[in-house]
Amino acid sequence: MEEAHEAPNYMVIFYWLFGLTVAELAAAYAPISKALMIAALVALAIAKASLVAMYFMHLRFENRTLALIALTPPVLLVMFLGITYPDTAWRFLSGVAH
Repeated sequence: MEEAHEAPNYMVIFYWLFGLTVAELAAAYAPISKALMIAALVALAIAKASLVAMYFMHLRFENRTLALIALTPPVLLVMFLGITYPDTAWRFLSGVAH
């Protein structure tokens, strides 16, 4: 049997998403290095995607198995990027890029 859970306050989630969007705009226009700006924007995007997945896709209230299934694609993406990065970096640095 499923346990009933309290309905989330969607206005609070909306305010968090709005605040994160304002932070993204601030990071985009801030006089900081491009690498720092990209890192900040990626971190903020991950935070926003997590909020949407947890509350609007209701993953927050699912069992652990479904959460693990939802986390599998990002883990595979990180693994793929880690595996292919040395080859692409070598091609770029050695001037072999076509």
